Amino acid sequence: MVLIPVSCPYCQSDQVVKRGKTNTGKQRYRCQNPECSHQSFLRDPAYRGRLPAIKQQVIEMSLNGRGIRDTARVLKISTATVIQELKKRGDTRIRQHVPLAQTEPRRRGHHDQSGRRGGS
Repeated sequence: MVLIPVSCPYCQSDQVVKRGKTNTGKQRYRCQNPECSHQSFLRDPAYRGRLPAIKQQVIEMSLNGRGIRDTARVLKISTATVIQELKKRGDTRIRQHVPLAQTEPRRRGHHDQSGRRGGS
């Protein structure tokens, strides 16, 4: 019998115990680290888009200017997964920044009431 060390893919803790099986027969694990954001995980998920490493690559590729379809093709995941992950990460970024109501609008040029540029 060979023991395979299992660590949590989210917090890298080795405080992991078995927690039953899925409907497809895959082993489910539970992270017992109280500071871990995820309680349950699979070692080999059926879909690659669920892996934390793939989710991180989606964010990095987006920040480097790669498109949604290009990211999905390179990572071999669906475009819906890419969009969903970007929406999730966008929400957390918005919460960390100053609300839009407190920022000053950008001014491109001063227009008078007639619609012409300039102040005279």
